[in-house]
Amino acid sequence: MKKKKIQNIVIAAVAVIIIGSIAAYNYSVDQTKQKGLQFGIKLEQIQDEVKEIQTKFYSERNKWEEGSISKEELFEYYDKHVAEFKEVISKYDDLEPPELFESSVDLLKLSSETQLESDIQFIEWIKTGDDSAKIRSDTQFQESLEYEMLGLVEFYSAKTGVKNFEEGEKFDAPQSGLTQRVIEVSEDMKTRCDEKFKNAQGGFDSDQIEVDWFNCINEAEKWKIEHLPFNQK
Repeated sequence: MKKKKIQNIVIAAVAVIIIGSIAAYNYSVDQTKQKGLQFGIKLEQIQDEVKEIQTKFYSERNKWEEGSISKEELFEYYDKHVAEFKEVISKYDDLEPPELFESSVDLLKLSSETQLESDIQFIEWIKTGDDSAKIRSDTQFQESLEYEMLGLVEFYSAKTGVKNFEEGEKFDAPQSGLTQRVIEVSEDMKTRCDEKFKNAQGGFDSDQIEVDWFNCINEAEKWKIEHLPFNQK
C-alpha cells in the first residue's frame, strides 16, 4: 500500500511539472496565448491542491497508526477531506481550456473523481473493516492512476503538438500512441467488469448480475468512444 501511495504522490508531482510548463508556452496568436496562460496557471493550481489533499490524507492515517491522533479525530478529518476534495474537483468545471486541451482536462477531472471514490471506500474500510470496501478502494486507486497518466499523455501531446497557424486554421495535435492507450484503458475497464460480476466459471449467479455486467461493459465502451481521437471514432 505504501508503494502505491508513493506512486500516486510521484505521479501527481510529475503532473504539476508538466502542466505548469504550459504557462510559458508561446502561442502564435495573442488572444490564444493569453487564454492558454490563464488556463495553464489555473490548472496547475488545481493539480497542486489535489496533490496536497492526497498527501495530507495519507499523513493523517499515519498519525493515527502511530497513535498521534485518536480514531475519532481521524474520522473528523476524513469528513473534512471528502468535502474539501469535492470542492477542488468542482474547480475543473470553471476552467476555460483551449479546445485542444479539453479532453485532457476531462481525464484529469475523472482521475480526481475516481481518487475521491477510492478515498471514500478506504474510509469505509477503516470504519467497518469490510474487506470488499478495501478491494474497491484499491481498484479505484489504480483506475485513478490510469486516468491521470492518460490525461497527462493527452495534455503533453496537445502541448507539444501545437503548431504555428494563420488566422482561420486550427490547432493540430499528434495522435500517435493516444488511440492505443485509450483502447488499453477501455479493455482494462472491461476486464474489471468481468472480475466484478462473473463467477469462477465465467457465468453469472443471477440475471441482475448479468444486467449489471452488461451495463458496466457499455460504460467502458462509451468511455472509449468519448476519448478516442476524433478521426478514430
